[in-house]
Amino acid sequence: MSVHDDASFTLPLSLPVERTLQVALFVCPGFFLPDNIGLQTVFGVLPNVDLHLVWKNRDEIAGVPRFTTRATTTFAECPKALDVLHVPAIPPHLMEDRESLAFLAEYGGRAAWLSGVCAGALMLGAAGLLKGYRATTNFHLHDQLPYYGAIPTQGNVVEDRNRLTSGPVSGGFDLALRLVGRLCGDELARECELEMEYAPEPPYGTGSPELAGPERTARSLQRMAPLIEEMRQVGLRASRRLEIA
Repeated sequence: MSVHDDASFTLPLSLPVERTLQVALFVCPGFFLPDNIGLQTVFGVLPNVDLHLVWKNRDEIAGVPRFTTRATTTFAECPKALDVLHVPAIPPHLMEDRESLAFLAEYGGRAAWLSGVCAGALMLGAAGLLKGYRATTNFHLHDQLPYYGAIPTQGNVVEDRNRLTSGPVSGGFDLALRLVGRLCGDELARECELEMEYAPEPPYGTGSPELAGPERTARSLQRMAPLIEEMRQVGLRASRRLEIA
């Protein structure tokens, strides 16, 4: 079972999506909706895409911020061969959930493309999928990537072989359009970007530490310190489990 929206609401692209793509977005209690919405939007309005929201069951899920949904596809029902497996930021305790890690390790090992936004990149790492790969995440957690064997790399989107990672929110749209280009060709991705009128113009220009400046960035890090430390402890345990030197 996948997300099947009204078939009339698809982008009027001049180039066809030549085969049906299987795209799976990981969801769970407490997942950060904005990290999925870029891929759900971009792939959800393309023809010939089976878009799966994947979790253990189809019980109601309370996402963040204040978003309620249900998975459309359980782990057991998920197509074996995925074109894209994507992970958003999730709560720290679920980064140690054995069933979730086993699913990501198995299906991610077969997927044509893997992507993670924000702390979703760390979840890919926790499943053993970023060892030796360049990757990024949100700036609060960037220095924790080595716990998972990843090579910390600055960039809004970092692509290394078949792994794409990005920072939160707008990074998810940038990442999704790159994936469309890789799977369907650059011209179709350009048309998709145009039809969505995706041309961000942030009103304040403070959306990165470099733009925000050291004082504002330091205050953000201080406010987020409890979550950063909780994630650090998860990363330290993962490093031991994954036998990262």
